[in-house]
Amino acid sequence: MPRIAPLETNEQSTEIKIAFIQHKTVYNTKITNMKATLGHSPTAFNVYMQWYPLFEELKRLTGTRLATLFAWSVSKASDCPLCSTYFRKAIIESGENPEALVITEDEQQLLTFGAAIAQQKGFVADEIYDPIREKYSDEEIVVFTAFAGIMIATNIFNNVIHTKIDEYLTPYLSKHQTA
Repeated sequence: MPRIAPLETNEQSTEIKIAFIQHKTVYNTKITNMKATLGHSPTAFNVYMQWYPLFEELKRLTGTRLATLFAWSVSKASDCPLCSTYFRKAIIESGENPEALVITEDEQQLLTFGAAIAQQKGFVADEIYDPIREKYSDEEIVVFTAFAGIMIATNIFNNVIHTKIDEYLTPYLSKHQTA
């Protein structure tokens, strides 16, 4: 049961209705339970929706597959059922099995970096950071780190609020999760 219910259409202010319409139009996406809950504060909604341009930047740097796996690794490390299920869905829909991913050593290093940011609250050990430093530019590391931060913020929001997993995601829950 969510601690704060998503806004129903009749509860939405004009400001948030406009923000929702713009968001759906620009990103060709739906207003999920998380977004409808964020709608209680238009400022919070706008801040959290900056996830989208940062994810686009991450995809530009790594490609869609690795960006999705990076977001999933951060969400799993944050123990966020909602976000990890969202990315699990994306992985499955791209034709991969999340339980049997084929990942290169370089990809694994980046995924380990993202998970470590979440698990260690940003205190990433040198043995995890150094391989990233060797392969990526300052700009790329800033994008990876900033994206991990906004992903963690999203994970924390959903975990604190107990945001209900959207119905369209329930078929993608792992065997260890429940809606």
